Parts: sequence; C-alpha cells; structure tokens
Amino acid sequence: MTAWIKKLMTTMITLLLAGCAAQVMPLQTPNSDTATSAPDLTVAAAADLQFAFADMEIAFEQQAGKKVTMVYGSTGQLVQQIENGAPYDLLAAANISYIDQLVEEGLARKDSIAIYARGHLVLAVNRASGIQVKTLNDLLSTEVQYVAIANPDHAPYGMAAKQVLQSTGLWDALQSKLVLGENIRQTLQYLQAGDAQAGIIALSLADVPEISWTLIDDDLYQPLDQALAILTSSQQPELAAEFVQFINSENGRQIMRKYKFLLPDEMDMLQTTEETPAP
Repeated sequence: MTAWIKKLMTTMITLLLAGCAAQVMPLQTPNSDTATSAPDLTVAAAADLQFAFADMEIAFEQQAGKKVTMVYGSTGQLVQQIENGAPYDLLAAANISYIDQLVEEGLARKDSIAIYARGHLVLAVNRASGIQVKTLNDLLSTEVQYVAIANPDHAPYGMAAKQVLQSTGLWDALQSKLVLGENIRQTLQYLQAGDAQAGIIALSLADVPEISWTLIDDDLYQPLDQALAILTSSQQPELAAEFVQFINSENGRQIMRKYKFLLPDEMDMLQTTEETPAP
C-alpha cells in the first residue's frame, strides 16, 4: 500500500510540473517589438529653455510618437558632461560658442549646427519684497541686499549679466551683493524664494507670479544667439534631426515665441534694419 501511494504521488508531481512548464512564456527574440523599440531621445538643454522645452517635449511626443528625455543645466556644465561621456543625443546651448567648442573637439556634428533663437535679459524683482527696482542703478539701493545672477564662469546668461553690469559701471560696486546661481533657472528660484530681492534673469523664464521685471537694453551685452547641434556620439541621430526640424517647424516656432525668444528670421530682419542707414 505504501509503495503504491508513493508511485501515485510521483506520477501526480510529474504531471503537475509538465503543466507548469507548458505555461512558461517563450523568451523574447531579437525580432520582438521590445527588442526593436527605439530608446528615448536625450536632449541636453540650457536652463533658460526649461519652460519652452517642456512644451516642446509634449508637442513633439504627440506628433512623432517618440519619447524625449530632457536634461537641463548651464550650458558650460552640460558641455563638461558631454566631454566626460554623458550619453546625450543633442545639445541646445544658450550660446553658439559652446557648440563651436564641441565641434572643434570632435564631439558635435558641424553639419547639424543651427541657431534656433536669441534670448534676452530682464531686471527682475521679488514682488513680496515691496522694493521698487526699475533701473539697473536701483540695485545700489540699501533696500536691495542681494542681487542674483547666474554664474558667469559657465552660464551664458550669467556672462551676459556680467557684461550688463560692467557696461553700466556697476560690476565692482555690486560684488558684495551678488548671489550666483549654478544656472539661470536656479537664479530665478533664488528670486522666487526671496533669497535675493532682485536679479538679472532670462526673459523666457520671467513670467512667473513671484516676480516683476523690466527688459534690459540689448546693447549692454553680447547677443545671446542660441545654437544646437547633434552630438557625434548620438545613438539616435535621425530622431535627433527630427526633433531639430520640429523646433524650427511652425509648431515649434509658436512655442518659442510664446516664451519671447527672437527667432532666426526675425534676427536677420533686425540685422538688416540695423545696417540700413536712416534717411
């Protein structure tokens, strides 16, 4: 009787294991959808683009059906990351000089360079502070304890802010008040939080409830001609080129205008106007 029971149990276990094995899913083959699906496009973008490219990302994904991953930071720091092997496909810089640098180093494709916008600076003040700051000279007021700008060592908008303060003779006088953001987005956050009463930030980031702003004369700083390029290490160069085309499409241009960027053809018209002598 005992031997018979053992035999019966052995047979049942064998049948049970066979049934489980029959339900095991086969391994994915190289021809499966998962294996062939393209990885995300990774875009390194200057911090002044954070609001505009958030909209750009959504619009592009809806149109192209492709996923985009955005990484924001100061252009100088993003370039350092690229030099150290960061796996980005595209760099949208806040200054064309950084793109030229990457091309010289063999890290960006020269044939993909395109200027996509020109940025502007504004003089911003924290609304809750109750301080009136309408001119650059107002930054000298004793009511203004801290003035926020992006770090001019690696942030193009910080470099431009330094040029503004040098052009107006305020750079040395304001040294004790300066608070440096790692990028222009962090500089805005200092103002929003009240860590600085006033500052110089990108126009593209200025329409937030916590601050009021005044446009700074473009003649006080070198033009912020913003350029992009596809990186030579990109694993998705075709998708990167598609994203570039979208930025320069009518949909993309509407987004850039929404955040008050000057577009390439508008820059050309401005240049023509400036070169035409008055009658």
